[in-house]
Amino acid sequence: MTHQEDEPGLAEQPRPGETKRDRFIRIAERRTQQLLLRLRILGNCSNRGVYEYTDEDVEKIFSAILRQVDVTRARFEDRAKSARFKL
Repeated sequence: MTHQEDEPGLAEQPRPGETKRDRFIRIAERRTQQLLLRLRILGNCSNRGVYEYTDEDVEKIFSAILRQVDVTRARFEDRAKSARFKL
């Protein structure tokens, strides 16, 4: 499941004849699927028969995840806003 282009600082080269949209779809779908899988795997830690954790632990985990979601979403929204022209 690990792809070299998904490593920080490495960008995958476009495939011959691939549009920017095609590249976005190909890469974003794979990265989103990987992220969702990792979240499901994190959910395995909720088994209290195997793990011990506090409500504070859970809050720290999900606060960190939600903060990063907000940061990532803002990157998409900032680019859309910067493309608009206003006087």
